[in-house]
Amino acid sequence: MGNNGKRLFQYALHYKRSIMLALLLLACAVIVELIGPFLAKRMIDTNIMGIEKSWYEVQQQERYAVSYNGAWYKRADHMEVGEPRGREVRVLQVGRSYYFIDSPVPTQGSKKIEGDQLTISTRIDDTTTASVSYTAAKLSRGEVYEFYKPEFRSILLMGFSYAGLLLLGSVFTYGQRYLLQVSANRIVRKMRNDVFRHIQELPVQYFDNLPAGKVVSRVTNDTEAIRELYVAVLANFFSGIIYMTAILGALFVLDYRLALIALPLVPMLYLWIVVYRKFAGKYNHVIRSRLSDINGMINESIQGMPIIQAFRKEKQTMNEFHEMNDEYFKYQNKLLSLNSITSHNLVNVVRNVLFIFVIWSFAGDWLGAAVTVGVLYAFIDYMNRMMQPIVGIVNQLSNLEVARVSAERVFALLDEPGLEVSNSTTARYWGDVSFNDVSFGYKPGEDVLKGITFHAKQGETIALVGHTGSGKSSILNLLFRFYDVERGKITVDGTDVRDLTKQQLRRHMGIVLQDPFLFTGTIASNVSLDDPSITREKIEQALRDVGAYDMFMQLPGGLDAPVIEKGSTLSAGQRQLISFARALAFDPAILILDEATASIDTETEAIIQQALDVLKRGRTTFVIAHRLSTIRAADQILVLDRGRIVERGDHDALMQHGGKYHAMYQLQQGAVGAGV
Repeated sequence: MGNNGKRLFQYALHYKRSIMLALLLLACAVIVELIGPFLAKRMIDTNIMGIEKSWYEVQQQERYAVSYNGAWYKRADHMEVGEPRGREVRVLQVGRSYYFIDSPVPTQGSKKIEGDQLTISTRIDDTTTASVSYTAAKLSRGEVYEFYKPEFRSILLMGFSYAGLLLLGSVFTYGQRYLLQVSANRIVRKMRNDVFRHIQELPVQYFDNLPAGKVVSRVTNDTEAIRELYVAVLANFFSGIIYMTAILGALFVLDYRLALIALPLVPMLYLWIVVYRKFAGKYNHVIRSRLSDINGMINESIQGMPIIQAFRKEKQTMNEFHEMNDEYFKYQNKLLSLNSITSHNLVNVVRNVLFIFVIWSFAGDWLGAAVTVGVLYAFIDYMNRMMQPIVGIVNQLSNLEVARVSAERVFALLDEPGLEVSNSTTARYWGDVSFNDVSFGYKPGEDVLKGITFHAKQGETIALVGHTGSGKSSILNLLFRFYDVERGKITVDGTDVRDLTKQQLRRHMGIVLQDPFLFTGTIASNVSLDDPSITREKIEQALRDVGAYDMFMQLPGGLDAPVIEKGSTLSAGQRQLISFARALAFDPAILILDEATASIDTETEAIIQQALDVLKRGRTTFVIAHRLSTIRAADQILVLDRGRIVERGDHDALMQHGGKYHAMYQLQQGAVGAGV
């Protein structure tokens, strides 16, 4: 994952204490669990199969001594060093029966019983076999019980120890999973906060080129995929490495030949991961990209549903969605097939081949006398346990690849150049605005503003008029620093706007757009935007100033009436009035009205015009309007054409000039007259 891996690691370092504690508990759980096979081996080889070890006659009854035919016998491993030993005897299992032999006998080789004669055949080489016969007495069930009786206490102790280890291991496992989950949730919470914070710092033009649904996908889906990296992938890979290392070490302790048989699994797993990632990486890139496209289309379709239905585009939209969804489905199936081939099924094949080879070697006596039944059991147990982390690692490869691709997408967003949000404040400026030979283009070499120069004094109303595409909105975008000027200079009270932070500049500016945006909340919260400096009294006063207070007080709940997303339950005029009151509540030095009356009926427009006559005093107001009748009282009217100011002056002067403004005004008045 390269640099992205380092950055994910740096996020984890914020919560390194809880993660390290979780991994320590995980290591303890693994170690505790791996003690189990050793206990099982001891129970089999010592307590169960140990009955076939050498027994020696002792003089009297004592601990671990067994009575048989009037004599006492004690097993060799229970005797102390230097303790007197009588004659050696053996107890051997042949089939499902046990036999007492009153002499030392070899335990290796094939056993055959005929009457009271036990024959043990031992292979010397490929063609020669040596056989020895001994007199054997079959033991009754009670007599066998007596020979096992000294081991019961040890078997019970081992059993309780095994159960205790399982309980302790479950406590460790719970602790590590809990801590790892909590740490992962904290990491993703921080990551989402960082992503969302960075979104606030990104320039407006970034969102012009990326659908909202794709941004949402990166903040939600991609960060959730990264969470799985810390929860599932990290735990499985770390525990898998500990498991495999510990198991290989335990196998070398058991028998180095068994360890060498298992050792090739490590490079096999590495090759496995390399091959898997080669294919899964390609599939996951397409999957995450298509998921992002699907989110973007769903978001766009929901917002544009009235248009889709009005123009009967439901089927076409559905077909477009089907194409993206089908491709997403196709690559999900490819990834599913890859996971199915390379996960549990392949592990089972490898494990079973390995078991067949070891059991065949054990049955053929190729592993030697050192590999007992207990050792074989421990080996099989360890290999089963070793396969579990291998399955866990392989099964998490898909999550690893998803997290890797998601991390690329999240960090690509975080790497987008943005500006830090400044908390510094400045005193309210007067609002004296100058544009000095400003040229600007959204694309290199395609200027939309060419040599714009004008001066707006504090308290003046400046109207910008012109045909669509003439550059009116671009002037306001530069003033608000949604975009920065390329050539020329813009000053506010003599200070270059680029010398102020965007937050300092905008703190004393207000804007009303043609299509106002309302947030989920209430009418009051949409006016104040939950700014603590905007009191309830200021909210009410702003609504009174725009003549909307009585209108909203008639709604159920008054100013606390709920507003759903984008204010869809309110009329266009009501939404605009809220937006206008919002701008006024912040008492801006510069007020911008971007075609603010375009969506408002004549009666509501009259209310706003009356409010404007009062409210524009003391603040500089920029107005973009298609209805020229609404800007007759403006102090300056700038007429733009193809990015240049072609006429300027007040209404009377421009009408006397008889140029573009005069023609536009006469055209609109004629249209109004014809409509009447």
